[in-house]
Amino acid sequence: MTTLLVIAKEPRAGRVKTRLTPPYTPDEAAALAEAALADTLHAVRTMPAARRVLALDGRPGPWLPPGFDVVPQCAGELDERLAEAFAGCTGPALLIGMDTPQVTAELLAPALADDAWHDCDAWFGPAADGGFWALGLADPRPELLRGVPMSTPQTGAHQRARLSAAGLTVRELPELRDVDTAADVPRVAAAAPHGRFAALAARLAR
Repeated sequence: MTTLLVIAKEPRAGRVKTRLTPPYTPDEAAALAEAALADTLHAVRTMPAARRVLALDGRPGPWLPPGFDVVPQCAGELDERLAEAFAGCTGPALLIGMDTPQVTAELLAPALADDAWHDCDAWFGPAADGGFWALGLADPRPELLRGVPMSTPQTGAHQRARLSAAGLTVRELPELRDVDTAADVPRVAAAAPHGRFAALAARLAR
C-alpha cells in the first residue's frame, strides 16, 4: 500500500497564509489555515494507506486527528523539504499539501487503487496557480524534487518535466485550486461547502 504524506506548517498567526492579509487579519488567516489543514487531515484519515505521515514545520495542535506519524520538516527551501519527506518513505508514496481542503478520497482514489502503480511511476496533481497539489512516486527518490523552483507559476511545469526527463510514466489527477490569496478563499470553500474551511470562510465573509 501507499504511504500518504501531508506537508504542512503549524497554523500560527503571522507564520501562515500571510498573503491573505489583508483583507483578513493574521489571526483570521491562521484560522483559515487551521481549518484547511484539519479538513485535509480528516479526509486523509478516510483513505487506504500503509502509513499516514504529517511532515510538520512547527508543533502539533488540537487540529491533529489520531492515526498520523508526525515528523519534523528539515531545514531549507521547499524543494528540499519535499524531497526529505519522500526520503523517509519506503515503497510508493503520495504527497499532498494543506492548501486544498476540497481534497476527497474520491479525488485521490486512482492513485490509491490496488492497480495505481501498474505501468505507472508517478501521479501528478496540477494546481490552478501553476504549481501542484499532489505528487506520487512509486520509488520516492528525493533527487526528483531537489532543485525544482518552487512557488512560481511554472513550478508544476518544471516538476512535471523533471519526472518526464527521468523516464517516468506519469498519470494525472484532476486540477485543484490552492488557497493562496483572499480571492481563492470563496472559490475553494464553494468546492467543499460542508467542511470546516467553508464554514469559517462563510463566517468571515466580507
